Amino acid sequence: MTTYAIGDLQGCHDEFIALLEQLDFDPRRDRLWLAGDLVNRGPESLACLREVMALGESTTTVLGNHDLHLLAVARGGARENRKDTLSAILSAPDRERLLDWLQSRPLLVRRGSGSQGDTVMTHAGLLPQWSVEQAAALAGEAESRLASERAGAFLERMYGNAPACWRDDLDGIDRLRMIINVFTRMRFIDAGGCLDFAAKEGLDSAPAGFAPWFQFPRDDDPWLLFGHWAALQGETPASRVRAEALDTGCVWGSRLTALDLESGRRTSVPSRQG
Repeated sequence: MTTYAIGDLQGCHDEFIALLEQLDFDPRRDRLWLAGDLVNRGPESLACLREVMALGESTTTVLGNHDLHLLAVARGGARENRKDTLSAILSAPDRERLLDWLQSRPLLVRRGSGSQGDTVMTHAGLLPQWSVEQAAALAGEAESRLASERAGAFLERMYGNAPACWRDDLDGIDRLRMIINVFTRMRFIDAGGCLDFAAKEGLDSAPAGFAPWFQFPRDDDPWLLFGHWAALQGETPASRVRAEALDTGCVWGSRLTALDLESGRRTSVPSRQG
């Protein structure tokens, strides 16, 4: 059995199928970890969502910011953005089944065995101030709210840039929003663990006093898998932790990449997005 971790699909269904064929992926034998953002921006978000759901227990995916945006539009009263490509999902006959499945996905997954030790995947990364155990517990808090009868009210208020700094005594919507932002939106942080939400490009776009989250040391040493940051093109320069960037910008015309978690080998297929 081989486990492959794949970066953001964002509606790139043809490339996803081509990559699975290149890997000779067999769901009866192999496993997939998907770093979130299955949908949006690309042309076939509905097909991606159906494909991943159909793969069943062979596939584990975490929620990304675009996945949560879809849920907020469908169930939290949010508006679609001009560049969204979600309309096919929102009008699909199996819409509610797909949304139920997506809403039940985790924010963090981990495994504690294998040659790399403790392996953790989230969409955007892991705050250096959080241990893996604390991060897993915090992810569980937000996941429980998404699974509750109050999920709609949570989705209505989920997004926002405040608070930008973690404190253990945060509570209510501020606490949940900060958890969501770390797991799905984080790129640059400062030494105190405060997030910047404006810079979204490469490393040279870091604001003064901020750096990529993976350039800050941790007290533990997990193997961290993340997507979200296409501008990195799969690289984590000057990283002070074991971190693997999985998003290689398929939706922006670059490539879709899979990481073999046993061998560390990467396999890519070119984007078909013009």
